[in-house]
Amino acid sequence: MKKLMAFSLLFISIASNAQTNPAILNWLQNTTNITGRHYVKGNSTAITDATLANVQNVKYSADWVYISTQGIPAYVTGPFLDNNPSLASAQNAIFKISLKPVKNPGAFTATTGGNIGIFINGVALFDYRDGVSWQNSSSSLKGGPLGGIGDGVWNRDAVVGEKLGFDCSKGHPAGSKVDPAMGNYHHHQNPSAFKLDLTVISTVCNLYDADGLYVIDSTKHSPLIGFAYDGFPIYGAYAYKNTDGTGGITRMKSSYSLRNITTRTTYYTGTTVTAGPDVDATYKLGYFREDYQYNTTSPTTPDYLDEHNGRFCKTPEYPDGIYCYYATVDKNWNSAYPYIVGPTFYGTKTASKVTSITETVQTYAPAVAIQKLEDNQISVFPNPSSDLIAVQMNGLSRENTTVSLYDLNGRMIQNAVINQGSTIVYFDTKTIYSGEYIIKISNYKGSITKKVEVYK
Repeated sequence: MKKLMAFSLLFISIASNAQTNPAILNWLQNTTNITGRHYVKGNSTAITDATLANVQNVKYSADWVYISTQGIPAYVTGPFLDNNPSLASAQNAIFKISLKPVKNPGAFTATTGGNIGIFINGVALFDYRDGVSWQNSSSSLKGGPLGGIGDGVWNRDAVVGEKLGFDCSKGHPAGSKVDPAMGNYHHHQNPSAFKLDLTVISTVCNLYDADGLYVIDSTKHSPLIGFAYDGFPIYGAYAYKNTDGTGGITRMKSSYSLRNITTRTTYYTGTTVTAGPDVDATYKLGYFREDYQYNTTSPTTPDYLDEHNGRFCKTPEYPDGIYCYYATVDKNWNSAYPYIVGPTFYGTKTASKVTSITETVQTYAPAVAIQKLEDNQISVFPNPSSDLIAVQMNGLSRENTTVSLYDLNGRMIQNAVINQGSTIVYFDTKTIYSGEYIIKISNYKGSITKKVEVYK
């Protein structure tokens, strides 16, 4: 009898956890068999893949949440124009993440190459590095091919050094000419498309259009977009100015800035190290991680982050407050170092990839249509239009949303779906007559309509 009561209490505790813990509730679970898509170089028509996108299931205990995913997003991946031979490929991974994250009581743990977190669509998060440094053991930035093992001195910043290899959504797969099958698609930075930045620094979207996990909205608190390997949540670029949830919405700012140097012979601490290349047009400031210094006084201002790129604060999902990381961008919405998490974790790093679940767990079944459609959540542009109409969710799409184009007689002209974990669809209007049309956006909780004009 005592064993039965203990089990019942455990079950009640676990069930209660699922109802309240954002680390269980917020994953984009693929309940409609959405599959990945990819571009190949030279072809702007996306290829539909067989691999399921987003997260396949979420299981949890009192202490842990287990995320099963193939690591494939709903938005189109590729191509990777730096001759990366890999494609985004199925990872068949289970991530074990703490539901009770705690601050590291000792020396903070440095982030590492490879996975340091996971986005809510099951895609991997990497830190700033790409594994290449000025003095590599097997090759060198100075003359040999890139891709050797870094020696820890003048480490190349992946967001800068690999920009050519990022797709429209600012992601790429791990891979090399030695092992092209790796295929672990990941983001080092804010997972919002290049074309949506206020200043566009990559033209890859021009031919290989995609969207990304979410759309930056400077008027709203950014969505929860992932969790780091210490269990603490990751948010987009904008949040409440003050840590108590007041002060309006503002951009979260990195406390790292570029050093004022022309030669690379010391770290910002003054420590002398093996010399790197002089600062010039090829190796400009910001090319290496060591080009940055941390400004200790910046976090005294509420909207500046600490040395881990986070702060303790209240958020919509955590009204009582929690430590949060942010995907930092500059005033032009271009990614800002250290980008998301790092160079050290705030909390005790506990997450891991596991091959199986060895404890008693419950399966979390997501609610249907948790997102109520509102007029200000949808952008329709250009309006009026001559050849193309885009319909975009502002923020993050948590379930499939149907978008239909009607004439004023109620006849459906075109129909499309914004998939969960994606944000945009397009209608080709080159073949329809000039005049007024209706865009209807709908999900299980209702619909909204917007009037658009087509002209020739």
